[in-house]
Amino acid sequence: MAATSLTLAGFKGMRGDILVTLRKEQPLTIKALAKHFGLTDNALRRHLTELVDAGLVVYRREIHGQGAPIFAYSLSDAGEALFPRAYVDPLMDALESLREREGTEAVVQLFRRRWDSLAEAAKPRLAELPLHERAQLLAELLAAEGYMSEAIAGKGEATTIRHHNCAVREIALRFPEICSAEAEFIETVLDAPVERRMHLKDGCRACEYDAIGGAVRRASATVPVPLPAARSVHVPVSAPETPQ
Repeated sequence: MAATSLTLAGFKGMRGDILVTLRKEQPLTIKALAKHFGLTDNALRRHLTELVDAGLVVYRREIHGQGAPIFAYSLSDAGEALFPRAYVDPLMDALESLREREGTEAVVQLFRRRWDSLAEAAKPRLAELPLHERAQLLAELLAAEGYMSEAIAGKGEATTIRHHNCAVREIALRFPEICSAEAEFIETVLDAPVERRMHLKDGCRACEYDAIGGAVRRASATVPVPLPAARSVHVPVSAPETPQ
């Protein structure tokens, strides 16, 4: 499928809302989307058809029991490309050149310095706040960087940082080691150990970090190695059925 030059800003109203919702929770059925937006199935189907025709959304057929097939919708590669991707083209070439000259660790250090700078700037605002309030401010900071982040309060002092978008996704796929610098940054800002539970790079629908309050991160703390997640492949349906 050809790449699109459109930006998400070009999709206002319901179509833009559908794209954002799919980015956060894909795949979703028409019924799930209709319930989310408080609309009828038919009203949602019209918007989805436009997005499918534009090449931004794909669907696959799922069969449950003896009933009619259900169609699950997700973003196409072109739809994913509508969401922020910081630094991609020029930086990718520069990083490849840096790796050839000085090795992968030099690439990681470049990103680590960027995260350290953001952490240092955030410390005055976060120092006296409880964990979840620190997490909320961190999510706002990351959202401004293009990560579509949110903070989710857990039980007790636990909290979760969830990225629905990776602003450096293409770079992380080529240089997965830079994700360790991101995890260290989150630990530093939250001043608490974190564990990555989901990873966009591994095919999950989000990156998710769990943090537990009450234990200050030590300088020697190590970042947990992310467990591999099952990758789901969404194949566009080419059969002439009408989505239900």
